[in-house]
Amino acid sequence: MAEVVGRLGIVPLASLIPEHPSVNGLTLAENWHTDTELDPWGWRVRFPGEGLAGYGKFIKKKAVLVSRGWLPAYLAAAGPQQSLEERYESGLATREALTLLQIIRANEGIETRQLRSIADMKAKEKKTAFDNAVTELQGSLDIVISGVKQRLNADGEPNGWNSTSFETAGHWMKEAGIQPFEGTREEAVTWLRSGMDGSWAPEAIAWISKVHGWK
Repeated sequence: MAEVVGRLGIVPLASLIPEHPSVNGLTLAENWHTDTELDPWGWRVRFPGEGLAGYGKFIKKKAVLVSRGWLPAYLAAAGPQQSLEERYESGLATREALTLLQIIRANEGIETRQLRSIADMKAKEKKTAFDNAVTELQGSLDIVISGVKQRLNADGEPNGWNSTSFETAGHWMKEAGIQPFEGTREEAVTWLRSGMDGSWAPEAIAWISKVHGWK
C-alpha cells in the first residue's frame, strides 16, 4: 500500500474518485479492524506517523491519503490562498474553525478530547459544531490527522477508546522533513497533472480537477 500511495499520490480510504483505487478496494474486508499488521484501519495512523503520507478528510469530507511526494504540490494547488483569519473576516470560515485552528497551532498534535476541552466545546450539544469545524479545517487543508493517541486516566492508565490527534499541515510537513512547494498555484496544478498522466484514469483526472476548480 505504501508503494501504491507513493505511485498514485492521492488514494482515498474508501471509494471516492471515479475509476481510481481506494485502500478499501485494494484490501481484504476480513483484515479491517483486526489490530494486526494487515489491518488497513491501522495504516491511517502509520502513514502519517512514519511521514509517508498526509491523512485527513481532504476531499468532499472523505478520508484521503496524500503521499509525501505529492503533498507540497497538493497543498499549493488545493489549499487556502488566504489565512484562516482572512477567510473568517470575509465570511468564508466559521468562528468554531478559527477557534480550533488557533488552539491546534499552539498545541500541535493535540488529541480530540483535549481540543474540545480547551475550546469549551465538551458539552453534548456542541459536539456537532465541533465535528463540523474539524472537518472544515481538514477540507481546507489547514490541518491533518497526525495520528491516534491512547486515552489515559488520571493515573496514567489506558482508559477508553483511542483519540484522534491533529496538527497543522505545515507543522506535519516540517516534522516529516518535507519542503513546501516552490511555485504558484498554477504550477502546482501542472506538477500534479504531470504525475497523474499515465497512472490515473482520464475520468479520475477530470473529476478531481472539477472538485478543486483546476482549469
